[in-house]
Amino acid sequence: MTSLPKSLLPAAAIAAIASPLAAYAAGTLEVVQPWTRPAVAGTNAVGYMVIANHGGAADALVKVESPVASRVEIHSTSMAGGIMSMQKVDTAPVPAAGRTTFGPGAYHLMLIGLTRTLKPGDQAPATLSFASGAKLKVAFAVSAGMGPPGMTGMPH
Repeated sequence: MTSLPKSLLPAAAIAAIASPLAAYAAGTLEVVQPWTRPAVAGTNAVGYMVIANHGGAADALVKVESPVASRVEIHSTSMAGGIMSMQKVDTAPVPAAGRTTFGPGAYHLMLIGLTRTLKPGDQAPATLSFASGAKLKVAFAVSAGMGPPGMTGMPH
């Protein structure tokens, strides 16, 4: 077993704390903090994440597939007249040099008809397809908290 020089220990500790979740990248697209909550087989789950576009051209999430759900839909949440509503949408735009957040009260994925129970600590794999033709395989971490694993209790 090798040890880090004492001068590198603080940096290594900060890196481990600052990035508890996996990030997935394809070309100029990156998905950070994909997570979901526990759910029972046969019911639905919600997928959250941040999609960052490091490129100079806008893109859009157009399709999501997962072996743990019969189908996956992209939804948008809006507020009108004090009433929050959720609508299925065909795409979720990801601006050039920008990011789109999928979270409570915003865009989110509906994993409909779960084929298995999702328990804390599990992973829910999915393939994200973009208008540009890019495809990105990700794994949504199942968290019992109100946020991504390792971020429980953090404000959203």
